[in-house]
Amino acid sequence: MKIGILGYGNLGKGVECAIKQNPDCSLVAVFTRRDPSSVKLLTDGVPVVKVDDILSYKDKIDVLIICGGSATDLPKQTPEYAKYFNVIDSFDTHAKIPEHFANVDSSAKASGKTALISAGWDPGMFSLARLYSNAILPNGKDYTFWGKGVSQGHSDAIRRISGVKNAKQYTIPVESALDSVRNGENPELTTRQKHTRECFVVLEDGATESDKVRVEKEIKEMPNYFADYDTTVNFISEEELLKNHSGIPHGGFVFRTGKTGWNKEFDNVIEYSLKLDSNPAFTSSVIVAYARAVFRMNKEGMTGCKTVFDVPPAYLTTMSDEEIRAHLL
Repeated sequence: MKIGILGYGNLGKGVECAIKQNPDCSLVAVFTRRDPSSVKLLTDGVPVVKVDDILSYKDKIDVLIICGGSATDLPKQTPEYAKYFNVIDSFDTHAKIPEHFANVDSSAKASGKTALISAGWDPGMFSLARLYSNAILPNGKDYTFWGKGVSQGHSDAIRRISGVKNAKQYTIPVESALDSVRNGENPELTTRQKHTRECFVVLEDGATESDKVRVEKEIKEMPNYFADYDTTVNFISEEELLKNHSGIPHGGFVFRTGKTGWNKEFDNVIEYSLKLDSNPAFTSSVIVAYARAVFRMNKEGMTGCKTVFDVPPAYLTTMSDEEIRAHLL
């Protein structure tokens, strides 16, 4: 399977690493908006190409993996490049998925290409966990917890505050809430009761105590980000931030609690969890598996836009059907 990568940030680098782990995949080219000479790949012999020249690779790539951001890149890029390539992205703005799907679907159907959006872990693997458990326990309740992990969007929001030099923010599930769900107590949980937020902030040189007070107040009162959560702000040195908070770990839990039996007399708890050293490295591994499915579905004549819900699990693996039945069933 010949793969192209569009965008070479954390996710694009993760895809390059994932390709190395999958013997049926080869990296054909990396496309960038930057000066190609400024981009150094891990893989020897693979060209870095200006994105303006991407169409010259139209017949050389089986699947184009689009590694842009969900806010502004993917809503434009995925429908556009679905005109010319089989494509896959990790679009993760949940509320806008229906709109994004419709745009990509019309583009891919018109060109006879296959596209898959929102591959990753949430949306993605967590979405599958929710669907399977809802089907199995129709009388039940869903819970999703994220973390402990770095929220890149929240970290960026802190860095935009005047006087802040750098920052990392961790989303942390509340243990008592997790325990209550695991025990089948079916709690009604507010936003504040499910997660806390912990911030590690480096201030600009020369910052005063009054700067600390102001920055902490701005963080804790920031609407849509921190105002609805119990938030802890830690002021640290840049050296400490680089030493102890340079990674991008993440993870979380999906639960479904529900009743079975004639009189709903039996309690059940389904739990799916992830603990990830690197959010982009894991997300890109999911994407490469689903790129394999996109490639296979296109060869079988399935066109238009798909999601993880539309993919048979057997399409994700390099194993044969016989091997799957013998070793995994």
